[in-house]
Amino acid sequence: MMVTENMKRSLKMIFAMAVIVGLAVFTGAGALIQAAAKGRTYSDVSTIPFRRVGLVLGCSQRLSDGRANLFFAHRVSAAVQLFKAHKVDYVIVSGDNHVVGYDEPTDMKKALVRAGIPAERVYCDFAGFRTFDSIIRVKEVFGQKRITIISQEFHNQRAIYIAEAHGVDALGFNAEDVDSFNSFRTRLRERIARVKTVLDVCLLRTHPKFLGPKIEIGEGSQQGFGRYVAQRAIREG
Repeated sequence: MMVTENMKRSLKMIFAMAVIVGLAVFTGAGALIQAAAKGRTYSDVSTIPFRRVGLVLGCSQRLSDGRANLFFAHRVSAAVQLFKAHKVDYVIVSGDNHVVGYDEPTDMKKALVRAGIPAERVYCDFAGFRTFDSIIRVKEVFGQKRITIISQEFHNQRAIYIAEAHGVDALGFNAEDVDSFNSFRTRLRERIARVKTVLDVCLLRTHPKFLGPKIEIGEGSQQGFGRYVAQRAIREG
Protein backbone atom coordinates (compact mmCIF):
# COMPACT_ATOMS: atom_id res chain seq x y z
CA MET A 1 0.00 0.00 0.00
CA MET A 2 1.34 3.39 -0.99
CA VAL A 3 1.85 5.83 1.85
CA THR A 4 0.45 9.20 0.86
CA GLU A 5 1.62 12.59 2.09
CA ASN A 6 -1.57 12.92 4.14
CA MET A 7 -0.88 9.59 5.84
CA LYS A 8 2.69 10.65 6.61
CA ARG A 9 1.46 13.89 8.16
CA SER A 10 -1.11 11.99 10.22
CA LEU A 11 1.50 9.54 11.50
CA LYS A 12 3.83 12.38 12.45
CA MET A 13 0.99 14.11 14.30
CA ILE A 14 0.10 10.92 16.17
CA PHE A 15 3.74 10.39 17.12
CA ALA A 16 4.09 14.00 18.30
CA MET A 17 0.90 13.72 20.38
CA ALA A 18 2.14 10.47 21.92
CA VAL A 19 5.41 12.14 22.91
CA ILE A 20 3.58 15.12 24.43
CA VAL A 21 1.19 12.90 26.39
CA GLY A 22 4.08 10.73 27.58
CA LEU A 23 6.06 13.73 28.81
CA ALA A 24 2.96 15.10 30.55
CA VAL A 25 2.37 11.79 32.32
CA PHE A 26 5.97 11.48 33.55
CA THR A 27 6.10 15.14 34.59
CA GLY A 28 2.73 14.98 36.36
CA ALA A 29 3.59 11.84 38.30
CA GLY A 30 6.88 13.35 39.40
CA ALA A 31 5.19 16.56 40.51
CA LEU A 32 2.58 14.71 42.59
CA ILE A 33 5.24 12.68 44.36
CA GLN A 34 7.51 15.65 45.04
CA ALA A 35 4.59 17.65 46.42
CA ALA A 36 3.66 14.87 48.85
CA ALA A 37 7.24 14.65 50.12
CA LYS A 38 7.91 18.40 50.38
CA GLY A 39 9.38 19.23 53.78
CA ARG A 40 9.35 15.60 54.89
CA THR A 41 12.83 14.45 53.89
CA TYR A 42 16.02 15.12 55.89
CA SER A 43 19.71 14.78 55.11
CA ASP A 44 21.03 15.97 58.48
CA VAL A 45 20.65 13.45 61.30
CA SER A 46 20.65 16.21 63.89
CA THR A 47 17.47 17.81 62.52
CA ILE A 48 15.24 14.83 61.81
CA PRO A 49 12.59 14.17 64.51
CA PHE A 50 12.58 10.95 66.52
CA ARG A 51 10.46 8.08 65.30
CA ARG A 52 10.39 4.78 67.16
CA VAL A 53 10.80 2.71 64.00
CA GLY A 54 12.90 3.21 60.89
CA LEU A 55 12.15 1.36 57.65
CA VAL A 56 15.09 0.58 55.37
CA LEU A 57 13.97 -0.11 51.80
CA GLY A 58 15.83 -3.10 50.44
CA CYS A 59 18.06 -3.59 47.45
CA SER A 60 20.65 -6.16 46.43
CA GLN A 61 23.98 -6.19 48.22
CA ARG A 62 25.89 -6.69 44.98
CA LEU A 63 25.38 -5.71 41.36
CA SER A 64 25.01 -8.26 38.58
CA ASP A 65 28.74 -7.98 37.80
CA GLY A 66 29.67 -8.76 41.42
CA ARG A 67 30.61 -5.23 42.48
CA ALA A 68 29.33 -3.83 45.75
CA ASN A 69 26.03 -1.98 45.39
CA LEU A 70 26.53 1.57 46.67
CA PHE A 71 22.79 2.04 47.19
CA PHE A 72 22.89 -0.85 49.67
CA ALA A 73 26.01 0.42 51.45
CA HIS A 74 24.70 3.98 51.79
CA ARG A 75 21.29 2.85 53.12
CA VAL A 76 22.96 0.72 55.75
CA SER A 77 25.19 3.63 56.74
CA ALA A 78 22.20 5.97 57.01
CA ALA A 79 20.28 3.53 59.21
CA VAL A 80 23.29 3.19 61.51
CA GLN A 81 23.58 6.98 61.77
CA LEU A 82 19.94 7.27 62.82
CA PHE A 83 20.18 4.50 65.39
CA LYS A 84 23.41 5.75 66.96
CA ALA A 85 21.99 9.29 67.11
CA HIS A 86 18.97 7.86 69.00
CA LYS A 87 16.58 8.98 66.26
CA VAL A 88 15.09 5.47 65.94
CA ASP A 89 14.85 2.63 68.45
CA TYR A 90 14.12 -0.20 66.01
CA VAL A 91 14.82 -0.85 62.35
CA ILE A 92 12.74 -2.87 59.89
CA VAL A 93 14.63 -4.04 56.81
CA SER A 94 12.15 -4.74 54.04
CA GLY A 95 13.06 -6.43 50.79
CA ASP A 96 12.76 -9.29 48.37
CA ASN A 97 13.28 -12.93 49.35
CA HIS A 98 11.21 -14.60 46.62
CA VAL A 99 13.83 -17.15 45.56
CA VAL A 100 16.32 -19.30 47.45
CA GLY A 101 19.70 -17.60 47.60
CA TYR A 102 18.38 -14.06 47.16
CA ASP A 103 17.61 -12.46 50.52
CA GLU A 104 17.76 -8.67 50.72
CA PRO A 105 16.43 -8.38 54.32
CA THR A 106 18.92 -10.87 55.80
CA ASP A 107 21.84 -9.26 53.96
CA MET A 108 20.81 -5.86 55.30
CA LYS A 109 20.30 -7.13 58.83
CA LYS A 110 23.75 -8.75 58.85
CA ALA A 111 25.31 -5.49 57.63
CA LEU A 112 23.50 -3.47 60.30
CA VAL A 113 24.54 -5.86 63.06
CA ARG A 114 28.16 -5.76 61.88
CA ALA A 115 27.95 -1.97 62.08
CA GLY A 116 26.87 -2.06 65.71
CA ILE A 117 23.07 -2.24 65.85
CA PRO A 118 21.95 -5.04 68.21
CA ALA A 119 20.33 -7.93 66.35
CA GLU A 120 17.23 -7.78 68.54
CA ARG A 121 16.60 -4.21 67.34
CA VAL A 122 16.45 -5.23 63.66
CA TYR A 123 13.31 -6.82 62.20
CA CYS A 124 13.17 -8.47 58.79
CA ASP A 125 10.27 -8.10 56.37
CA PHE A 126 10.79 -10.86 53.85
CA ALA A 127 7.82 -9.92 51.65
CA GLY A 128 8.76 -6.36 50.72
CA PHE A 129 8.72 -7.31 47.05
CA ARG A 130 8.51 -3.66 46.03
CA THR A 131 8.31 -0.27 47.71
CA PHE A 132 4.51 -0.29 47.63
CA ASP A 133 4.40 -3.61 49.52
CA SER A 134 6.99 -2.44 52.07
CA ILE A 135 4.98 0.65 53.00
CA ILE A 136 1.62 -1.11 53.29
CA ARG A 137 3.12 -3.98 55.25
CA VAL A 138 4.83 -1.70 57.77
CA LYS A 139 1.34 -0.56 58.77
CA GLU A 140 -0.74 -3.72 58.29
CA VAL A 141 1.78 -6.35 59.45
CA PHE A 142 4.12 -4.45 61.79
CA GLY A 143 1.47 -2.07 63.14
CA GLN A 144 3.43 1.13 62.52
CA LYS A 145 1.69 4.37 61.55
CA ARG A 146 4.61 6.77 62.21
CA ILE A 147 7.94 5.84 60.65
CA THR A 148 11.18 7.15 59.22
CA ILE A 149 11.91 5.74 55.77
CA ILE A 150 15.58 5.23 54.97
CA SER A 151 16.75 5.28 51.35
CA GLN A 152 18.05 7.73 48.76
CA GLU A 153 16.02 10.95 48.48
CA PHE A 154 14.33 10.13 45.16
CA HIS A 155 13.21 6.79 46.61
CA ASN A 156 12.09 8.35 49.90
CA GLN A 157 9.89 10.79 48.00
CA ARG A 158 8.00 7.99 46.25
CA ALA A 159 7.69 5.98 49.46
CA ILE A 160 6.30 9.01 51.34
CA TYR A 161 3.70 9.50 48.60
CA ILE A 162 2.56 5.89 49.05
CA ALA A 163 2.59 6.27 52.84
CA GLU A 164 0.49 9.45 52.78
CA ALA A 165 -2.11 7.75 50.59
CA HIS A 166 -2.40 4.85 53.05
CA GLY A 167 -2.53 6.63 56.38
CA VAL A 168 1.12 6.31 57.39
CA ASP A 169 2.83 9.41 58.79
CA ALA A 170 6.27 9.05 57.21
CA LEU A 171 9.46 11.07 57.18
CA GLY A 172 12.44 10.25 54.99
CA PHE A 173 16.10 10.17 55.98
CA ASN A 174 18.18 10.55 52.85
CA ALA A 175 21.02 8.10 52.44
CA GLU A 176 24.02 9.33 50.47
CA ASP A 177 23.25 9.33 46.77
CA VAL A 178 25.12 7.45 44.05
CA ASP A 179 26.80 9.32 41.20
CA SER A 180 24.99 9.58 37.87
CA PHE A 181 27.36 7.20 36.06
CA ASN A 182 26.65 4.37 38.50
CA SER A 183 22.95 5.09 38.91
CA PHE A 184 21.74 5.82 35.36
CA ARG A 185 19.59 2.71 35.05
CA THR A 186 18.21 3.15 38.55
CA ARG A 187 17.19 6.73 37.76
CA LEU A 188 15.50 5.61 34.56
CA ARG A 189 13.57 2.90 36.38
CA GLU A 190 12.56 5.45 39.01
CA ARG A 191 10.80 7.61 36.42
CA ILE A 192 8.78 4.61 35.29
CA ALA A 193 8.15 3.56 38.89
CA ARG A 194 6.70 6.97 39.71
CA VAL A 195 4.08 6.65 36.98
CA LYS A 196 3.25 3.12 38.12
CA THR A 197 2.98 4.30 41.73
CA VAL A 198 0.52 7.08 40.90
CA LEU A 199 -1.56 4.58 38.91
CA ASP A 200 -1.44 2.11 41.83
CA VAL A 201 -2.62 4.76 44.29
CA CYS A 202 -5.09 6.75 42.21
CA LEU A 203 -6.54 4.31 39.70
CA LEU A 204 -5.69 0.65 40.23
CA ARG A 205 -6.15 0.54 44.03
CA THR A 206 -3.36 -2.01 44.18
CA HIS A 207 -2.84 -4.29 47.18
CA PRO A 208 0.39 -5.91 48.42
CA LYS A 209 1.21 -9.33 47.06
CA PHE A 210 1.04 -10.80 50.55
CA LEU A 211 0.36 -9.65 54.11
CA GLY A 212 0.44 -12.48 56.67
CA PRO A 213 0.46 -12.62 60.48
CA LYS A 214 0.98 -9.56 62.65
CA ILE A 215 4.47 -8.92 64.01
CA GLU A 216 4.97 -6.91 67.19
CA ILE A 217 7.95 -4.58 67.27
CA GLY A 218 9.92 -4.84 70.50
CA GLU A 219 8.13 -7.87 71.91
CA GLY A 220 9.19 -11.48 71.54
CA SER A 221 10.64 -13.31 68.58
CA GLN A 222 9.57 -12.28 65.10
CA GLN A 223 12.07 -13.69 62.61
CA GLY A 224 10.25 -17.00 62.35
CA PHE A 225 7.08 -15.17 61.40
CA GLY A 226 8.94 -13.20 58.79
CA ARG A 227 10.40 -16.30 57.22
CA TYR A 228 6.94 -17.87 57.23
CA VAL A 229 5.60 -14.84 55.35
CA ALA A 230 8.25 -15.21 52.67
CA GLN A 231 7.79 -18.93 52.18
CA ARG A 232 4.00 -18.62 52.09
CA ALA A 233 4.25 -15.87 49.48
CA ILE A 234 6.57 -17.98 47.33
CA ARG A 235 4.21 -20.96 47.43
CA GLU A 236 1.26 -18.80 46.45
CA GLY A 237 3.22 -17.39 43.51
